[in-house]
Amino acid sequence: MEYQKAAELNGLCNGKIVTEYLCRNGFSELTVDAKKVAVQHKNETSRKEAEDESRLPALEEAYTTILRGLGENTDRQGLLKTPLRAAKAMQFLTKGYHETIYDVLNDAIFDEDHEELVIVKDIDMFSLCEHHLVPFFGKVHIGYLPSKKVVGLSKLARIVEIYSRRLQVQERLTKQIAMAISEALQPVGVAVVIEAARMCMVMRGVQKMNSRTVTSAMLGVFREDPKAREEFLALTKGAQ
Repeated sequence: MEYQKAAELNGLCNGKIVTEYLCRNGFSELTVDAKKVAVQHKNETSRKEAEDESRLPALEEAYTTILRGLGENTDRQGLLKTPLRAAKAMQFLTKGYHETIYDVLNDAIFDEDHEELVIVKDIDMFSLCEHHLVPFFGKVHIGYLPSKKVVGLSKLARIVEIYSRRLQVQERLTKQIAMAISEALQPVGVAVVIEAARMCMVMRGVQKMNSRTVTSAMLGVFREDPKAREEFLALTKGAQ
């Protein structure tokens, strides 16, 4: 059976990761542009991994100092590898610093004659509060009104991942997600709502176990038109 299909960067054709491929009777043919993008992505990934590896010793030493400052014995069995593990975990939790929306969107923006509201609800979000380096986590609801362009829905979750995997405050995170979608798609409007539990309030300070923080960012028609905003809020009400 003969077929042709365009894919994202992480698309798979005959075991090869490509941005665009042609499959005919089980054989793949990479375009020149796809090859260039694949090579560029591989080089950028390798460079990031090399940078992380080079910074590990300093991070490991820093965590060793912190543990000793807490009065712990870093030579005891349970803590022997903790500084290294903590350093690697922090690099993963802040990996968004190395990524942009263009790294994940690739060829996932499509011309489409669709002018009605698109909403993706209940996107899981995990981030680190930049004030105390403790987690905050919850759900993100995203809506946008297209202007002849739509994006692969999974990419909205990837955009959330880029900005949440940084040291953050929830207010800024909400706005960054909305601005990134607006910049990439140039839609009529973008709406983002985040509802999160903040460990800086639950584990320390006031220690209010059931508190939730809700933030929103409304751009374009969602800021200007109360009816559009109400439609988005009504459709996301009761999410989770």
